[in-house]
Amino acid sequence: MDVAQHEVNYLVHAHWHNFRFRFGEMIGVNRKDREIHLAATFDDDGEEITPKRSFTYDTLVIAVGSVSNDFGAPGVRQHAIMLETPDQAARFNRKIVNARFRAHTQKQPVQPGQLHVTIIGAGATGTELSAELHQTTRAVVAYGLDKINPSKDIRITLVEGADRILPALPESVSHSTAQLLKGLDVDIRTGAKVREVSSEGVHLESGELIPSNFVVWAAGVKGPAVLSELDGLQVSRSNQLVVLPTLQTTLDPDIFAIGDCASCLNSASGQPVPPRAQAAHQQASHVFKQISRRLGNKPLQPYIYKDFGSLVSLGKYATVGSLMGFRKGNNLQIEGYFALLMYLSLYKMHQVALHGGGKVFLDTLGRLISRRTLPQIKLH
Repeated sequence: MDVAQHEVNYLVHAHWHNFRFRFGEMIGVNRKDREIHLAATFDDDGEEITPKRSFTYDTLVIAVGSVSNDFGAPGVRQHAIMLETPDQAARFNRKIVNARFRAHTQKQPVQPGQLHVTIIGAGATGTELSAELHQTTRAVVAYGLDKINPSKDIRITLVEGADRILPALPESVSHSTAQLLKGLDVDIRTGAKVREVSSEGVHLESGELIPSNFVVWAAGVKGPAVLSELDGLQVSRSNQLVVLPTLQTTLDPDIFAIGDCASCLNSASGQPVPPRAQAAHQQASHVFKQISRRLGNKPLQPYIYKDFGSLVSLGKYATVGSLMGFRKGNNLQIEGYFALLMYLSLYKMHQVALHGGGKVFLDTLGRLISRRTLPQIKLH
């Protein structure tokens, strides 16, 4: 896919939707003077684009997301691939495609582990990626790389420390997904703890080595390092900003935190709110209402997380999930074409919220036309 087609140009978006965009990375906050500090920005040649600067605020909402949590495992940062940014995803795509071309053109046979991919973490990200890789690696080979035998030379291993994949989802969904992946010859290792990642592959605490030339780390998230440097704001063990039920930070009522960077307890259940897209969406809507109440000198309301269920896409092979709230205390498991339509509609709903229905309709129509002239896999 062309990454640029899915980016949000913030300067243009700001012009269309009546807000101001300021380019720069947040590096600190002065809570006394209510200032946010931005770092200088530079181009690829090292020339400064914007200087280091500061802006004042009345209400500050921090929504900087999360980064991968390696839990201190040796070798992860050096030998594993994270998928935190579009640049990392594009780099992973190039590495996979280039490895296929390399294996096809080399004089010697494909070596053991040369085209093996190990994914650490079998949550939604890791599970979906395993199915997508099964599809894309075979598509790449189909473009004339006939020296590679997909069933023999390409191996995908999914490693999970819990006793089942998709541990946050209902067990029935986990079981259905596992059966589908096994049918695709994905090697699933549950109850497997990672001791180290090296250039050879993944070393498990059991002493076993999983030979792999590509290792993807999708085992958990934590708050970005900058959150622990925001003028003494309280952070959790996973470096997320601790917030009150109103989503205000515990030490400063003028600062809110939402999404993956916030450590929040559900005011209804007392359980931690999971770092999921639907939680961030709900929190954004809640904070919007609370800012209006602040401006009107009204008391703020607590945020209550509502779990609407989960959907997991296994590429062209299947979509499975569960929907909450159909019957009290129960959920409805869905699969097949209906689940796929719901999965696809989530992204369209997100786009409509950002850009409006008219633009999304025209954009979708244009994609349906252009995709017929392009390969499904980005090959260079």
